[in-house]
Amino acid sequence: MPYVSHLFFRTAIVFLVIGIAVGLHMAISGDHSVAPAHAHINLLGWVTSALFGGYYALNPAKAQRRIAMIQYGVYTAGIAIMLPSLYVLLSGYPEIGPVVAGSAFIVYAGVILFAVVLFARGESKQALRPREPAV
Repeated sequence: MPYVSHLFFRTAIVFLVIGIAVGLHMAISGDHSVAPAHAHINLLGWVTSALFGGYYALNPAKAQRRIAMIQYGVYTAGIAIMLPSLYVLLSGYPEIGPVVAGSAFIVYAGVILFAVVLFARGESKQALRPREPAV
């Protein structure tokens, strides 16, 4: 498995553990005011990171490009800042709003970098052609 895939899967599982912990905290306390942060942790941290890792695992040539590691770094830095700051914002500290907004742009940049990787040339024509069904 390409190294960047391994990193994305490790990052994803860390955010899954955090997301479940936040969900348990909400359930136990009965306070669901941070539910949007919980959703972002699970969707951006767990699901999206795992999807990135899966794509790179299935496309090892693209995973070896330098842009793949840059994309991992930018995206992961963005969510590592955004998710806890969003939690704090929703906990009643509106003054952290600019940090949330700024980190959202970093996450967006990470997604744009992934789009560049995805649409970049480098796959063989055979890989892009649908396969004939086995008879």
